[in-house]
Amino acid sequence: MRQIFLDTETTGLSPDAGDRIIEVGCIEMVNRRLTGLNKHFYINPERKNHEDAVRIHGLTDEFLADKPVFATIADELMEFLAGADIVIHNAAFDVGFLNAELRRLARPAFGEQVGGITDTLAMAREMFPGKSNSLDALCRRLEVDNSNRTLHGALLDAGLLAEVYIRLTRGQDALVIDASESPSQTIQVTQIDLSTFTLLTLVPTDAELVAHETILAELDKASGGKTQWRRLVA
Repeated sequence: MRQIFLDTETTGLSPDAGDRIIEVGCIEMVNRRLTGLNKHFYINPERKNHEDAVRIHGLTDEFLADKPVFATIADELMEFLAGADIVIHNAAFDVGFLNAELRRLARPAFGEQVGGITDTLAMAREMFPGKSNSLDALCRRLEVDNSNRTLHGALLDAGLLAEVYIRLTRGQDALVIDASESPSQTIQVTQIDLSTFTLLTLVPTDAELVAHETILAELDKASGGKTQWRRLVA
């Protein structure tokens, strides 16, 4: 499965009021492993930043003045995202801005050009009801190192989101690109006659069975009821 972790920075909070995207960061993952293929754009919003926004992301009007406008990078961005599941924290915010930019170019809505959209904020609220579920809060709760995040940055935040997502979905504890792994490598395996072994059957205690069912229930809840073993039993 191909997933793209996406984040944007903007001139303000409302695309309906004319605020624009000034930065897009995208990080690719295939089958839950980072590929090292990323996209990152700074964008000239053709309008001034709000002062409050600059305090958050640090991208000044002067810095953005010579950057390309969204229309210039739209093809490259959308070709990279096409067909992938896009993972965003608080997706309504970023998708609202992306849709506004695409409307200006008379292009289809964002959701029509990608394979799907996953909102990690919605996932976190289901898993941690009543708690703070900002990206910073999730990094602290899930022990993801965000010590370099003094200012918001789209590519940095997309990378943190990828780490948070893996831990939210409990597939693995960290993201790693292992260049030493290759499908072409041949591994020699010594043949063993298993018929020579007598296998012991361990019978779980009642307490162990209860603990096992508790873990299965937690996994089922974390996946939103998508675990396969429940369906197979049914």
